[in-house]
This record gives sequence, C-alpha cells and structure tokens, in this order.
Amino acid sequence: MINDHAAGRALLRDKLLDGLRRAERTLFTRPAPKSAHARMKFLRTREGGSSKSLAERLGVSRKTVDRYLSGATKKPQKRLQAALEQETEAEWQPQVKAQARARAATSAGLGISITAYFALGPAGTSDAGRKRDISVAVTPSHAAAILAAKDRGATDTELHDLVAEAIADAYFRVGGGGRAGLKVQIVDVERLEIAF
Repeated sequence: MINDHAAGRALLRDKLLDGLRRAERTLFTRPAPKSAHARMKFLRTREGGSSKSLAERLGVSRKTVDRYLSGATKKPQKRLQAALEQETEAEWQPQVKAQARARAATSAGLGISITAYFALGPAGTSDAGRKRDISVAVTPSHAAAILAAKDRGATDTELHDLVAEAIADAYFRVGGGGRAGLKVQIVDVERLEIAF
C-alpha cells in the first residue's frame, strides 16, 4: 500500500510538472525553435556561446553539438530530441513566463482541471472516496505555493500535498459548513490540466 501511495504521488508530480509545462507553452507569443539546428543554436546562445557547456547540459559529446550546429546532422535520436525540446521550452521567453507566474501568484491564481480518485471520508457517506472530474480556480496564495515548490525542486509529497490542499480549499471546503478540517487525498490521477 505504501508503494502504491508513493507511486501515486510520483505520478501526480509528473502530471503536475507536465501540466505546468503545457500551460507555460500556451503563453508563448512567438513559436519556439523547432529544428534540431535552431534549438542547438538557441541553447548555445543561452549557455553563453559554449558548446562544451551545452553538451554537458544535454548529456552528449561536444562533437555531437558541433555536428548539429554545422548542419552535418539533422535528425536527433529520441532521447536527444526530447532533451532539446524540454530545454528549449524551459529557456524560451523567460519574461513572458515570469509575468504569468507573478500574475498567478499575486492576483489571478491558477485554473486546475483534474480527473482523479479523491479519498475524503468513510464509505457509505457522500464524502466516500470516488473518481471525480473537478475544475477549480485556485487562489493566488495556493498558486504561489505550488509554483515556488516546483521551482525549488520540491519532493513528490510536498507537491502532492500542496495540490490536494489547493483543490480541497477551492472545491470541497467552499462555504465552510463544518468541513474546514476535511482531509483530501488524491490517489489516482488520470488527467491534470493547468491554466494561467
């Protein structure tokens, strides 16, 4: 049971990080570079012009980086293609992403849409655990906590608890009614979408 719970937290973390990446991608005002050559060129610029530093970052040899930059090689293997895509998107339009994150943390919050199994209360009650499809607007304070935890490399447990708490406050505890102490667990995540 402990391994299943830990696996569920890791899955939520993966889906949360992927959801944040997809949400940031929608903020771009210009398309990110698509070709391996253009991505290598962009990333080398971000590394201060160092092919060696870029090679270390991507986990390839310096010669590999140079072959893509010269155009001698055009089609990367899957692992390198994924690394190029992820690193390019992480570096692309940092000010646009920073403005959206600041807005989410101070005034706008985040939108979270999730399909998951929520464990709330004992069987036979309306709070019994079951699969739910929930879309909520998360408060700026919760958004700030989630984004800060992601940036500092928080553990699966921390991110899981922050998301569960944000959804609990926005959906299950709305209006009080004696539900202020309700503990919410997200056990099995099928889908997670985030919007700035």
